[in-house]
Amino acid sequence: MAEPDLTDVFARHESRVRSYCRGFPAVFERASGHHLWDVEGRRYTDLLCGAGALNYGHNPPDMVARVTDYLARGGPVHSLDLHTTAKAGFLTRFAETVLAPRGMGDHVVQFPGPAGTLAVEAALKLARKATGRSSVIAFRDGFHGVSLGSLAATSAPLLRSAAGTPLRDVTLLPRDDGRGGRESLDALERALRPGRGVGAPAAVLLETVQGEGGLNVASRAWLARVRELADAAGALVVVDDIQAGCGRTGTFFSFEHVPELRPDLVCLSKSLGGMGLPMAALLIGPGRDVWEPGEHNGTFRGHNLAFVAGTVALEYWADPRFTSRVAGLTAAIRTSLDDIVARLPEGVAQVAGRGAMSGLRFAAPEPVERVRRALFQAGIIAESAGEGRVLKFLPPLTMPVAAWQETAHTIGDVVLKTLDTAVHRFA
Repeated sequence: MAEPDLTDVFARHESRVRSYCRGFPAVFERASGHHLWDVEGRRYTDLLCGAGALNYGHNPPDMVARVTDYLARGGPVHSLDLHTTAKAGFLTRFAETVLAPRGMGDHVVQFPGPAGTLAVEAALKLARKATGRSSVIAFRDGFHGVSLGSLAATSAPLLRSAAGTPLRDVTLLPRDDGRGGRESLDALERALRPGRGVGAPAAVLLETVQGEGGLNVASRAWLARVRELADAAGALVVVDDIQAGCGRTGTFFSFEHVPELRPDLVCLSKSLGGMGLPMAALLIGPGRDVWEPGEHNGTFRGHNLAFVAGTVALEYWADPRFTSRVAGLTAAIRTSLDDIVARLPEGVAQVAGRGAMSGLRFAAPEPVERVRRALFQAGIIAESAGEGRVLKFLPPLTMPVAAWQETAHTIGDVVLKTLDTAVHRFA
């Protein structure tokens, strides 16, 4: 008897809204580390990593063991915001390993629900409550989620057009162009000028590295000046570190190299749950926790399995050997991508991003899509970003350097073989 076509199940029963599966047409049944296997036994190197939700790879054995032991002991899985030993363990480790060493020991943590967009919603709502203002400033090419509040701060036309209602109270300004951001800062100063622009906003919302927007890296000078302008206007600074955080850029927070930024609120999710278990958090700076009990809530604030796995992930960050390996991997990624660009004729591609959130930027989407498809045929899963102009790599932080270098060599060969390098150069 013939095996059933599993892809037909999804075509018949799942909404048309599905997207990643269209670009990677396989049915996966097993995962470990930086690899996925499909039902036919073919192995893939996963550089998509759950869009950044698997910074520690698939099914890390120590996380799996800790979670299964917790379940075997009958630990509560769901608990609203009740106190549990799992949550206490996570909060204690987070405070000791992440917050205190970074001078953020006076911050508190809010669990708004299991998705990054919910952390952004909570941040915007809290900023509005704390300031008594309604408007927010965000930046073009930013992605903050697709629920209506966060969608108002997301610039992608496809996503905004699906809202079905006006997206209000957010002004989108030019982002830092990586060359000092003068146009962006001028626009921000005009918008904040008394009696002009949008008036005094509740918050300025930003990503230090725009993930879905195309691996655009904000400069230290730009970030510091945004903080100055926000302070002058009495606005809170909100950093969306959902994709760039949890070590993705090389340090736990993406803004650690900019002490002047001092965000009031920080949104985290994706890899916070350790092994892809859903969790989000809002870090609230001193004097900003003005919530009344129950004023913001959600049924799935207490995902204890994510607390358990996330605690194991935080233990990695207490180990200098892990942070050293992350530094080695991020350096190797940059070297490999520089080498690939050097193998191409001048003007065909540029290296984009920072740390293990890097890729290749091309002048147009068409070559990126051709390379992405060819990589999938070669057993490498990687997505595009930045309106399709950037080939984006999000390898696990636990990927051995030698494994990355072997994968990068294949990527370079595929790029050279696939592209018509006489076309689509930067001007």
